[in-house]
Amino acid sequence: MLASAARQRGQARCDTLKFPHVPAQVSEAFVLRSYPFKEADLVVSFLTRDQGKLRGVAKRARRPKSPFGAGLERLSQVRMSYFQRETRELVNLDSCELVVSQFRLLSDYRAAVALDYFAEVTDQLLPPGEPNDRFFRLLIAVLEHMRATDSAETGGVWRAVTYFSLWAVRLSGFLPDLNVCLSCGSLLADRETPERAFFIRGRDGLLCGECRRTAGAGSYELSVESRVMVEEMLRKPVAQVGQTGWPREMCADLRRFLVQQIERHIERKLLTPPVLEAE
Repeated sequence: MLASAARQRGQARCDTLKFPHVPAQVSEAFVLRSYPFKEADLVVSFLTRDQGKLRGVAKRARRPKSPFGAGLERLSQVRMSYFQRETRELVNLDSCELVVSQFRLLSDYRAAVALDYFAEVTDQLLPPGEPNDRFFRLLIAVLEHMRATDSAETGGVWRAVTYFSLWAVRLSGFLPDLNVCLSCGSLLADRETPERAFFIRGRDGLLCGECRRTAGAGSYELSVESRVMVEEMLRKPVAQVGQTGWPREMCADLRRFLVQQIERHIERKLLTPPVLEAE
């Protein structure tokens, strides 16, 4: 009997070692997207300030009395509690505490689509598990600006979208020099007589008028006004940029150029820009 009891105690110790307790981590995070998993669960992609982009399973999140509540809505700013094991790609989400909701923005169609755009670009652009505090702060800044803007004034949306697009490309490290021709190296940013500049899908930078003629069809012009706005956006916070109003047409060429740069980098088409830019 003593030997049997000893074996049982040994088995219990082995079982404990086999399934060690993993302490929960708590991170400030933005929810990027979620999709159904099994019968009542969700797989959630979220960007943390300290651990970068992660994916996890939120068990029972689709049930009426979910412990996650409204915290898993897109771009909700939350404090996410989760268990992470080195051998598993997905973390286990334990709970999330809602810090800032974007609910008020969802009442405006254009602002709601802009949220989808921010979430899609962030989810597609950032690699998993690499902290990027500057990108995290970029999301905080543009979302705060949109919430502070009167919902009847859509200029706040276009300003935020353009600013986010520029800085997303800049922080990802593939914003080209907008002052020189990609092909011949000629200066495009002469203050007295600035050159016209053009871009073509599949090319990294801008072309002068002469090089554009030899590059083939399908080019778009990036206006001098948009290039000047780039310099301003790189110097100032979003709330201080272009306070005189911002219609949809303003910097539309710049947004097209930046979206093409993102799509070239991620090697796929984004779904939200055509919806966002539609009349």
